[in-house]
Amino acid sequence: MKILLAEDDARLRKNIVHILKKEYHHVYDVGNGQDALDSTFSESYDLLILDWMMPKLSGLEVCQQLRQTSFNGSILMLTARDDTADIIKGLDSGADDYIVKPFKMEELLARVRALLRRKDRVIEQVIQVDNLQLHVDSRVFLHNNTEIDLTKNEFLLLEYLFLNKGRILTREQICIYIWGYDYEVPNNSLDALVKLVRRKIDGSQAKSRIQNIRGIGYKLRENNVS
Repeated sequence: MKILLAEDDARLRKNIVHILKKEYHHVYDVGNGQDALDSTFSESYDLLILDWMMPKLSGLEVCQQLRQTSFNGSILMLTARDDTADIIKGLDSGADDYIVKPFKMEELLARVRALLRRKDRVIEQVIQVDNLQLHVDSRVFLHNNTEIDLTKNEFLLLEYLFLNKGRILTREQICIYIWGYDYEVPNNSLDALVKLVRRKIDGSQAKSRIQNIRGIGYKLRENNVS
């Protein structure tokens, strides 16, 4: 899928781009509304993710101008405004959905998947690594075709590792995915979560599926069948 993200918060923009690219989307990003509008004239996008408050043109103005043209892609608004009147204003301007800041990355991904499904696009729903299967939309995890009971955060940890199988993920990247970009959790929360997940998926294996990369983070170990 081809997605354009317009967000003036550089850190948040970087994190969202990283997450979306791991779901195999082609993601382009800009830092203001005018650049977003200009980009739609030269590229065709399946989805626009627009921050409401941006320099030069607001997300609302971009949305209104695009809906007056032939643009027929989906539009998701990011906003700190949670007042009902503002939400209605955004939707009436042509947005298909909205998400209120601060938000968790899992919610953003769920809304992106839902908007793209409405366009009858095919979205990857099952990720398989050896004898493990992760079903993204139904939130089911299978080991040798047997469902493993996971908590919400345990599933999110595995989901992020599976989306990035074979890649090293930093502790910060993983924490942002699980607890949101403004997360405040104890330093050992991630390690404790990894320990719980290992107990559920490793069984009698000598080496854990979740490999610790000292001083950096974790990665999913492949070709480790048992």
